[in-house]
Amino acid sequence: MHIDQEIDTRGLNCPLPILKAKKALTAMESGQILKVVSTDTGSVRDFAAFAKQTGNELLSQTTEGNDFVHVLKRR
Repeated sequence: MHIDQEIDTRGLNCPLPILKAKKALTAMESGQILKVVSTDTGSVRDFAAFAKQTGNELLSQTTEGNDFVHVLKRR
């Protein structure tokens, strides 16, 4: 999968990972892919809700060690 932009939100807690992702997505073009790496355990739930509310597509959510990796496609 081609990632157009990646942001590292490790160490940040809700709502900062979502806010940073929202800002990044706003600057991206439709169809581009954003990868967000977070250490916030609540981010799994938060990104699922965020995608549903904004219409951006949540392509995947994985756990890599202590990191939660969210991949979103810009609507």
